[in-house]
Amino acid sequence: MPETVLTTVPAGWAVLAGIVLCALAFFAAALDSALSARAEGAGRGGWLAPAWSTVRLLRQRRRTVVTADTLLLRVGAAGMLVGSFLMVAVIPLGRWTLADLDVGVVWFNTVDVMVWALVWLAGWGANSVHGLVGGYRFLAHGLAYELPLMFALVAPAIAAGSLRVGDAAGAQDRLWFVVWMPAAFVIFLIGVTGFSVWGPFAAAVGADVAGGVLAELSGVDRLVLQAGRYAFLAAGAAFSVPLFLGGGAGPFLPEWAWVVVKTVVVLAVLVWLRRKLPVFRPDRFLEFGWVVLLPAAVAQDLVVSLVVVWKG
Repeated sequence: MPETVLTTVPAGWAVLAGIVLCALAFFAAALDSALSARAEGAGRGGWLAPAWSTVRLLRQRRRTVVTADTLLLRVGAAGMLVGSFLMVAVIPLGRWTLADLDVGVVWFNTVDVMVWALVWLAGWGANSVHGLVGGYRFLAHGLAYELPLMFALVAPAIAAGSLRVGDAAGAQDRLWFVVWMPAAFVIFLIGVTGFSVWGPFAAAVGADVAGGVLAELSGVDRLVLQAGRYAFLAAGAAFSVPLFLGGGAGPFLPEWAWVVVKTVVVLAVLVWLRRKLPVFRPDRFLEFGWVVLLPAAVAQDLVVSLVVVWKG
């Protein structure tokens, strides 16, 4: 496979990447609020609700329960936002990237595995039964989605013959991977919603356990964890573009614009689907993940491998 030449921009451009990620996360939160308002019969309002919530949480005093491990709690909450920034470091915006790693796909997977520890720390550190239950619920979901997600990430790497994210995008100049890797694409999106603690995987922050991991978080701590969830959702949507959707390929617009457009579309679909799917019970989804998703991902990898061998 021909190698794709990416331009690694100076580290100062990380500020712009952070701004773009925050803008995408805010878009996801605003769209989610607008859809909620519409579902509740409140008309077309709700787009500014995330802004008001941000102001309210910034003004709110932090509170913790007695003997809470504040350090672990805040590492878990803030780590969600930091992790999402680390994830976008390897995502090319057209021809530009912050870090053109030879193992960019592995880097993405490593960061998403970190979420296991971050969510659990936020629940454990609060020293609250609701937070602890929420943390263990997330771990149960993680056991179900993580291994299929790993195999889904392998499929584009096999087809591109490289673990570089840019090479995966460059290998789709004739046909996007999503066309002949639909199972890997769907499983990848399931994984994104999983490590974002989103939609069907929101049992860790469920209302039946008083908010779970969020139950004892307030003020800035609650704000950064919630922002981290939306930022991870946006980062996962952005990563699907070079991996399955042809990267910056498209007519008329520059490559970076196509990356943004495709990311927004995938992100909007993920937000919209939240109301269409019920929250998965961890025990039932564990069975589904190991009996259905994992074999499907392995079968997808096998098909891709056979095609690569056949092409020589």
